Amino acid sequence: MDIGLVLQTDPPADLLVERMVRAEAHGFTHGWTFDSVVLWQEPFVIYSRILERTKKLVVGPMVTNPSTRSWEVTASLFATLNDMYGNRTVCGSGRGDSAMRVAGRRPATLDHLSQAMRVIKDLAEGRETVVDGTPMRLQWVRDGSLPVWMGAYGPKALNLVGRQADGFILQLADPYLIEWMVAAVRAAAAEAGRDPSAVKVCVAAPAYVTDGSPEGLVHARKQCRWFGGMVGNHVADLVSRYGDSGAVPQELTDYVRTRSGYDYTHHGRVGNPDTDFVPDAIVDRFCLVGPVEEHVAKLKLLQDAGVDQFAVYAMHDDVDGVIDTYGRDVVPALS
Repeated sequence: MDIGLVLQTDPPADLLVERMVRAEAHGFTHGWTFDSVVLWQEPFVIYSRILERTKKLVVGPMVTNPSTRSWEVTASLFATLNDMYGNRTVCGSGRGDSAMRVAGRRPATLDHLSQAMRVIKDLAEGRETVVDGTPMRLQWVRDGSLPVWMGAYGPKALNLVGRQADGFILQLADPYLIEWMVAAVRAAAAEAGRDPSAVKVCVAAPAYVTDGSPEGLVHARKQCRWFGGMVGNHVADLVSRYGDSGAVPQELTDYVRTRSGYDYTHHGRVGNPDTDFVPDAIVDRFCLVGPVEEHVAKLKLLQDAGVDQFAVYAMHDDVDGVIDTYGRDVVPALS
């Protein structure tokens, strides 16, 4: 199983770059960032610095969206980085949650996202495609390669991943829900005539390593509770769309019943006041909290469920500690 690192592009950018360099030295294979430029700094500028300082690390957004940049601009950004540093980027894509809603806009439709993923991949890999009715090609691209991975939760989005995407990004580390969603993706891939095993699966969630004490667990849960609120935004959309139809597992939807709202100024932050509705049980299911041996045991369960990469959301008070501990104890245990 590959191990990735996910960071927010908070200033100073130098610190983020140093942490990505440190992660590669510890055996991490991927370096991801958020892409929500009102809340954080512009990631593509920072990717150039990361790629310059690393040798093999693959970088990309978790996730970008089809609305905040024109598609040819997004494709050119990736293709330029690949031309400069080798094909070491991945395009994580989604409808746009914080990036759109913080600006008062609605996330993109799945049809819009599907078109964008196709166009961006074609352009970044040097093929001609059509953008807004105009044939277009990046003439300077040579031997370009851009895997396009997609974040999804609901049935229609999972179906699109299976039909089109090169990889599936799932932001929660619950083995039961992962099995359900991976099965849906693979079924859609098979129906589309694709090789289901060719669709990579990346699970992203906070990881906090403790000393095994009850006090350590309480602190870890406090540091990771924000994640249940962030996931809750997507789950609330599913509840509004599907209700109790059975189209979405009840285990995923029940905990948002008492959710009252969400302020994006605290998005992805420890201490987010809009996450009090998230119970300890959800933190434990969706995240990795506990001593090293519990992390390794859960990651092996995820591996058995079909996960190819676990991407560590390092948004808490021990970012360097989790990078070092994973490098020393977890990466070797999974290799």
